[in-house]
Amino acid sequence: MEFTLWDVLTDLGLLSLLLLLGVVLRARITLLQRSFMPASIIAGILGLILGPNGFGIIPFSDFIGTYPSILIAVVFASIPLSSEKFKWRNVMDKVGGFWSYSQIIMLLMWGVGLLFALIFLVPTFDVHYGFGLLLAAGFVGGHGTAAAIGDAFAQQGWEEATSLAMTSATIGAIVAIGIGLLLIRSAANHGQANYISRFEELPEEYRTGLLPKEKRTSMGQDTVSSISIDPLVFHLALVLLIATGGYYLSQFGEWLYPELSIPAFSLAFLVGLVFSLFIQRAKVEHYIDKNVVSKISGSATDILVAFGIASINLTVVAENIVPFAILIIFGILFAYFFYKVVSKYYFRENWFEKGIFTWGWITGAVAMAIALLRIVDPKMESKTLDEYGLAYIPIAPVEIMLITFSPMFILNGQHWLFVVITVGISLLIVLFSYQRKWIRFRS
Repeated sequence: MEFTLWDVLTDLGLLSLLLLLGVVLRARITLLQRSFMPASIIAGILGLILGPNGFGIIPFSDFIGTYPSILIAVVFASIPLSSEKFKWRNVMDKVGGFWSYSQIIMLLMWGVGLLFALIFLVPTFDVHYGFGLLLAAGFVGGHGTAAAIGDAFAQQGWEEATSLAMTSATIGAIVAIGIGLLLIRSAANHGQANYISRFEELPEEYRTGLLPKEKRTSMGQDTVSSISIDPLVFHLALVLLIATGGYYLSQFGEWLYPELSIPAFSLAFLVGLVFSLFIQRAKVEHYIDKNVVSKISGSATDILVAFGIASINLTVVAENIVPFAILIIFGILFAYFFYKVVSKYYFRENWFEKGIFTWGWITGAVAMAIALLRIVDPKMESKTLDEYGLAYIPIAPVEIMLITFSPMFILNGQHWLFVVITVGISLLIVLFSYQRKWIRFRS
C-alpha cells in the first residue's frame, strides 16, 4: 500500500474524532467517570474495536502502528526541557523513604518480572527471552514505555512485542483502577484510611474531566513575540529538532555498527540533555517555558496512547494468551504484596494513602495513581503527591536507563546479568534504607 502525507492527515483526523468522542463519553457516562479512564484510552479502545484490527469500520491506514515509535521520541526529547534542576541532598533529606520504596519496587518489577519469565515461561511456552520485560513496560511505564520497549524489540525482529506491550499497558490501567477501588473500599471498612472520600464528593472536574471557568489555568507563557514566530511553534520546533537529532544519531549508529541498534527515543533524550546544558551555559533557558514543553509532551503522549491501543494485533495476543495471562497475574500479586506488606514497613504515617498511590502508578502509570489518591485524599493533606514529585527526580534517570538498556541486555544474551543488576541494586537500597532508618524490620 502506497503511503502519502494525506494518510497522516486522515489518520490524525480520525483519531481526533475518537479523542473528542472519548472526552464526551467520559463527561457523560458515570461508569466511565468511576473508572477514571482517560479519553486517550477510551479513544484507543474504540479505535481497536472499530479500526482495521477490529470490525474495519474506521479506515485507518496500515501504518498506525508506526506512529507510537515516532511520538515516543518526541516525549523523551521534551523531558530535559521540562525538568527541574536536580539536587540530590534536598531530595534525600525530605523524601528519602519514599524514594527508596519507589525505586525498589520499580527495579524489582523489571528484574523479578524478567526472572519469573526466564524460570517459568520461557522453558514452558518457548516465548522470547525478553517476554518478562513486557510486565514492567506496560505496568510501570504505561503506554509510552510500552511503545519504546516494543519498538526496540521490533527493530531486532520480535515484532509481536509492541502489541503485547501495549496490551500490558492497557490491562495495567484497568487493573490499577479496578482493583484499586476494591482496596480502597476494604481499607475504609477497616478504618485504615485517614481522609477517605466518596466518589460523589469528588470535585466535578475529577469526575467529568471538564474544568469549570473558575478553575482554569494558563497553559504557559509567551517567551517570544508572535511578530517573529508563534510561541507554540517556537517550542514545538525545539522539541522536534531534538527528536530528529535523536533519530539521525540512531541511524548513524546503525551505519557504524549494524549489529548495535540504539532506539531513537533514548538518543533524543541525550540530545535534549546536551541542548539543555548548552542553553543554561548561554543563559537563555528562560526563553523556554517548561509548561508549554510539558503540554507538547502530554499531547504527544495522548496521541501515542490512542494509536498504540488501536494498533494492537489481537491475533498476536491470542497466540500468547496463556503465558501472557500468567505474567500479568504474577505482576498483580507482586504489586499487591508491596502495597499490603512492604508499605507498612516504610511509611509510619499515611501508609495507606502512599501505598494506594504506589499501587496505582506501579500497575497503571501516574495518571491512575493520582485518580486513586484523589479519592482517598481529596484535599491532598497526606502530601503524598508532593513527596512523590520530589522522590521521582532521582528515579527518572534510572527509569530512562531501564527503558533504554533492558532490550539491549536481552538482545545480547545478557538477560541473567540484567536480573542480577536490578535485584542487586534493590538489595543495596534496602540496606541503605535500613541504615538511614527509612525502613524498620519488625521481629
